[in-house]
Amino acid sequence: MLRAVIFDFDGVIVDSEPLILKLTREMAAQEGWTVSDEEYYDDYLALDDRGVIAHLYASRGRPLNAARRDELIAWKARSYQEIIRDGLPAMHGAADFVAEVASLYPLAIASGSLRVEIEHLLGKLGLREKFAVLATADDCQRSKPDPEVYLTALFRLRALPNFRDEPLQSAECLAIEDAPLGVVAAQAAGFKCLALTHSRPARELQHADWVASEFADVSLADIRKAFR
Repeated sequence: MLRAVIFDFDGVIVDSEPLILKLTREMAAQEGWTVSDEEYYDDYLALDDRGVIAHLYASRGRPLNAARRDELIAWKARSYQEIIRDGLPAMHGAADFVAEVASLYPLAIASGSLRVEIEHLLGKLGLREKFAVLATADDCQRSKPDPEVYLTALFRLRALPNFRDEPLQSAECLAIEDAPLGVVAAQAAGFKCLALTHSRPARELQHADWVASEFADVSLADIRKAFR
């Protein structure tokens, strides 16, 4: 039985991936590197900032300097928060889908973004109260495709009154992702996963349990049946 739904954030609820790509390029440029669209979407989509910087250094054959990593993370956070001050648009159909699903199940976010960013953008969209749980980069040491952020969301969902008498199990959770590595993370946590082709084509998301082009194409009834 489906009992909870956990959403990725960037590229699923909010249209932020082009902006994050831009800032990733600017961050790499500070070290003298370039990042192509192909490289970003193949290697960096779904990673948190620590994961992005670690991969940048490793792929360029340079040892990671922790102090410099922290400087770059702080720069990116400041730059991003300034740009999103007035909010960002929701992905097409996201607000309506969130409202529909929130009437049926407890919802969580499992994202590599910072809590302050997610709180702010959800608030601007009028969606903050729809999510009982947030699991963010602030809470985890490991980036997707590691399942840590999804397992953190599961642990926090279990603490809700809804699950006091019958603890929530991973097999009772649906994750919603837009990134191939995000699908890997969700399934490693034991969740079924719906992938949306907001950021990558369907052929790169075929390992998900369901693939849809956008929220309007999702049959929640069919998904619910698969959990019975």
